[in-house]
Amino acid sequence: MPGVGGSPVPSLPYRPSTLARLAAGLVAELGYSEIDVAGVSWGGGVAQQFAHQYPKLCRRLVLAATSPGAIMVPAGPSVLWKMATPRRYTDKDYMSKVAPEIYGGDFRKNPSLIDAARERDAGARNRGYLYQLLAMTGWTSLPWLWSLPQPTLILMGSDDPLVPPINGRILARLIPERRASDDR
Repeated sequence: MPGVGGSPVPSLPYRPSTLARLAAGLVAELGYSEIDVAGVSWGGGVAQQFAHQYPKLCRRLVLAATSPGAIMVPAGPSVLWKMATPRRYTDKDYMSKVAPEIYGGDFRKNPSLIDAARERDAGARNRGYLYQLLAMTGWTSLPWLWSLPQPTLILMGSDDPLVPPINGRILARLIPERRASDDR
């Protein structure tokens, strides 16, 4: 996303619809008439927006560890608090401490995953992260999920402190052409 992971920080905040439009422009620039779209967590919201905004361009949709946005079953307050700060990007010790609590699953028992995540997220900027948080403020896909025509695969983990698995069940209930899977 703009301003995260080393990309330039935009001058103004953006919305998921802006990112979908930028992605559609990239797809056109590359000469594709149809693509499969996948999104994980926050990116799953952008993937839903893209599928909604460009239904003829999006052939299939894969949503992993994501939710319908602001109207979701939220994480616990302590997890949300840890996610609200970019400190995990700038403080190695803090990241090592909070990653298992935020990401769950194998992060709880495999420290090399924490190192890989820290390396992947190196270069994040405070303003870029703030813009990323603001982008989803108030955004929800609930009013139009029923209209998504794409075959959709929904994947959720049973140990995801950030996106409780019930959110996947909500998506599966509302998206007509879906197949849901969790790792119970």
